[in-house]
Amino acid sequence: ISYVAQDQYLFNTSLLENIRLGRLDATDEEVMEAAKKAQCMEFLEKLPQGIHSMAGDAGKMLSGGQRQRISLARAILKDAPIVVLDEATAYADPENEEKMEAAIAELVKGKTLVVIAHKLPAIMNADQICVMDHGKMVATGKHQELIQACPEYQKLWKAAQDSAEWKVSTAKEGR
Repeated sequence: ISYVAQDQYLFNTSLLENIRLGRLDATDEEVMEAAKKAQCMEFLEKLPQGIHSMAGDAGKMLSGGQRQRISLARAILKDAPIVVLDEATAYADPENEEKMEAAIAELVKGKTLVVIAHKLPAIMNADQICVMDHGKMVATGKHQELIQACPEYQKLWKAAQDSAEWKVSTAKEGR
C-alpha cells in the first residue's frame, strides 16, 4: 500500500533520497522518472543542486505543495497496487493543486484508490463514494446517485459549490 497524507514528512537528506524511500533499490533514473511523473521538475530545476538539494528539517526548504509532490513521487516510485490518499490536496494552492492532480493521475493508473477528502470535486468521479456522518456511514454510491438521494451529501455538495464562488478582496481593491 502507498499512503499519501495531508501532512508529509521529509527527512533532512537530499530530495533524491527522500523520493527513493518509496523503493530503496530504485536507480537514480527511476527516481528521476518518478519525480517527472509527480510534476516535480519545474521546482527541482530551480534549486541550486537540483534533486540533490537537501530538503531541510521536515522539508522546510520546500513549500507545502512541493513537499506533497515529493511525497507523490515517492508513492509513484513504490508502485503499490493500492493507494490511499488522505486529504492529499487539502492544503494545496490552485497552482499546486493542478500539478498534484496531474501527479495523482500518474500515480493511480491501474491501481485501487482510496481517497479521504473533504474537497468533494476531488472524489466526484469515484466508482464508489462513502458518505460519513459522525463516524457512521450513511450512504454509498456514485456522485449523481448521492446528489439525488442523500441529504447529507447534498448539503456537503452545496457548501462546496457555494465556497467555490467566494472571493476575497483587499482594502486596496476597494471591495
